[in-house]
Amino acid sequence: MAAILQVKELDTQFHTQDGIVHAVNGISYDLSEGETLGIVGESGCGKSVGVLSIMRLIQEPPGKIVGGQVLYRGRDLLKLNEEEMRHIRGDQIAMVFQDPMTSLNPVLTISQQMCETLEVHKGATHAQALARSIELLEMVNIPKARDRINDYPHQFSGGMRQRVMIAVALSCNPQVLIADEPTTALDVTIQAQILDIVRRLQRELGMAIIWITHDLGVVAGLADRVIVMYAGYIVETAPVRELYVNPSHPYTLGLLGSLPRLDAKEKSRLKPIDGLPPDLIDLPVGCPFAARCVYAIDKCRQENPKLETIRDDHRTACWVDVGNGRHK
Repeated sequence: MAAILQVKELDTQFHTQDGIVHAVNGISYDLSEGETLGIVGESGCGKSVGVLSIMRLIQEPPGKIVGGQVLYRGRDLLKLNEEEMRHIRGDQIAMVFQDPMTSLNPVLTISQQMCETLEVHKGATHAQALARSIELLEMVNIPKARDRINDYPHQFSGGMRQRVMIAVALSCNPQVLIADEPTTALDVTIQAQILDIVRRLQRELGMAIIWITHDLGVVAGLADRVIVMYAGYIVETAPVRELYVNPSHPYTLGLLGSLPRLDAKEKSRLKPIDGLPPDLIDLPVGCPFAARCVYAIDKCRQENPKLETIRDDHRTACWVDVGNGRHK
């Protein structure tokens, strides 16, 4: 399938009083039309900064995209001026943020916020925008949408606010939807409802999705392909089933080892990953995971490995063949 979005050697930094924070360090990946790509990793690994860079929503200063390309249908988004980017953002590429309460304007009604998007991007009249907004709220299962559309964000529950944010993001029929941990603050029942809505809408609209999360359990039932990030680097990428069956990077093994399993034949304690992530201001010379890795060899501390293909569409950045216990 053709790639609708190509990220090439993306590099984003933040200049602080303590030094330069290397938040995203030369990451590259493609997103195909209609595909769901999961990006996982612990807090601070660069997941959110990477997608905010795609949307050109990094605050400058202190942040700065210092290198790379983001090609949307062959057009480099990093070279567009702000006016050109506004026509892409929210229209062709839309984003759902983690906290809907801070993403929605608390002093404007849901109607005002949804209608503005349609009027600006699609040139709709207010009546057309209002009718479309009600339709979208019904699509994301907001009960009595016609009555609720003039309510304010605080009058909705957390799960319903997140559904409203999804409706806002989908209002212009985007080709790419980026969801930045949209279910993290919700209980598991509401999480499941949101995931069902997203799966259904993707089937109906045919959009591509980038789903950011720290929860490998979520991407197991949603994504086609998974990227694992650590300390601003991509350390492994594979189709979702391949990643779960044949994890090849020690960090991925650690994430899976800390995940409860319903199919386990025997009860066992979850295994935490010992140690702490590296300081992004002072990254180590070698592999950033080496200090926490039980498989680490001397070479790991001397040189950071690049992503290499180990099986069809499965790439990992590691000097050790974890599956066979051999050095490369």
